[in-house]
Amino acid sequence: MSSGKDSHIIETIKEYGRGLLSFIRRRVKSDADAEDILQDVWHQFCALVNAEPIEQTGAWLFRVARNKIIDRHKKKSEQLFTESVTEEEETFSFKEIMMVDNATPETEYLRNVFWKQFFAALEELPEEQRQVYLWHELEGLSFADIAVLTGENTGTLISRKRYAVLHLRNRLRLLRDEILIY
Repeated sequence: MSSGKDSHIIETIKEYGRGLLSFIRRRVKSDADAEDILQDVWHQFCALVNAEPIEQTGAWLFRVARNKIIDRHKKKSEQLFTESVTEEEETFSFKEIMMVDNATPETEYLRNVFWKQFFAALEELPEEQRQVYLWHELEGLSFADIAVLTGENTGTLISRKRYAVLHLRNRLRLLRDEILIY
């Protein structure tokens, strides 16, 4: 790597490092996750700078960070579904639907069907319920943080999330029953 590119990378890190880390921290649950994502962003930036110049560096960095946050949320939501069994629903396991122990073309297809149904079920929710669910489950915001954002009472937010969860469970239970019949 030439010294010109080295100095460009160093200057970019100095200029955007703190703001980028702050941006990421506001959107993930832990500092460790934020630092991991930031490291991934810098790694991708360094690899790209060696290949081609970036016109709007700041915009590019924040877009990459946002994409990496979304990827991490998707990965975590998949883990949550495969691990979640509540006391209320001991017989209902998302592991059954996801068939995580099998890696065949058929199970991959069924997993894709599951995610399509999950996102379709999310779209059926009233906007307030959907937004509270997404903020709490995927973005990791506390109900107190959501209350500050929306101006709503935390009890109201908890209730909205509960209705969202009940709807999602019902829809996914129907899917599970269809899948497991075969």
